[in-house]
Amino acid sequence: MPTYEFRCKACGHRFERFLSITAEDPESCPVCGRGPIRRLPSSGAGLIFKGSGFYATDYRSDSYKEAEKKERETEVPSSTKVNKEVEKTPSTEE
Repeated sequence: MPTYEFRCKACGHRFERFLSITAEDPESCPVCGRGPIRRLPSSGAGLIFKGSGFYATDYRSDSYKEAEKKERETEVPSSTKVNKEVEKTPSTEE
C-alpha cells in the first residue's frame, strides 16, 4: 500500500496515511477533527539496493556458469607464460 501525505487546511497539520489506491482520502484532521483535508504531492518512494541481484552477472544461467568455469580452468595464468622471443640488442662493443 502506498503512503500518502495530507495537510489539514484548517490547522495546517501534516500527516501520513497508508491507504490503498482505491481508498477515499480522510475527511477530517486527526488533530483538530475538522477539514477540509488536502492530499499533498509526493516525492515518491526512495529505493534502497541491498544484497546481490543487481548486476547482469548475478542472473547468468547454469550452463553459462559451467562453461565459464571450464574456460578458467583451461587458461594458463600470465605469470607462468614464458616469452619465447628474445629481443636482440645491437652490440656496443667493437
